[in-house]
Amino acid sequence: MKRIVIFASGSGTNAENLIKFFHNRENVSVIQVLTNNPHAKVIERCNKLKTSCLSFNRTAFYKTSHVLDILKNTNPDLIVLAGFLWKFPENILNAFPNKVINVHPALLPKYGGKGMYGMHVHNAVVGNKETETGITIHYVNEHYDEGAIIFQAKCDVLTLDTAEDVAAKIHELEMEHFPEVVEKLLNS
Repeated sequence: MKRIVIFASGSGTNAENLIKFFHNRENVSVIQVLTNNPHAKVIERCNKLKTSCLSFNRTAFYKTSHVLDILKNTNPDLIVLAGFLWKFPENILNAFPNKVINVHPALLPKYGGKGMYGMHVHNAVVGNKETETGITIHYVNEHYDEGAIIFQAKCDVLTLDTAEDVAAKIHELEMEHFPEVVEKLLNS
């Protein structure tokens, strides 16, 4: 049985999509969701889906081995960042080499780095009059959005598109491709 742990900071739509995608699969399971936001909607989604969800604070993540110990005890085959906004600490990356991935709402290397998430990305894409954007699924390293690219999917940005329109297109790409890429990684 392949085991997935998801990290999320917000609404949890990608986490929910992954949980549902792997529900009732014999060979893969989302065993845990971890969040740095005790008020995140992802907690409510996990409760409805009967999936364990724990929240933690900065001290547990950066200054102690608390989160690392949770991961060592659950022993995931893959750690998936799905809307997780904190930089991942090196002690976890070192303990799980090439097992931490992220989905980013742009075609990296464009629109990556500290502070480039969610609507910040979409506003920048529209503001710069880009004609296309998309998602990037990549390995996580010690730098924001600089890990090796695993997969990209593109969509057009039309002249009249707002940042909200772009966000909706990106969300569709994430829902369609993220679970499939995770599954391929686990089966490779």
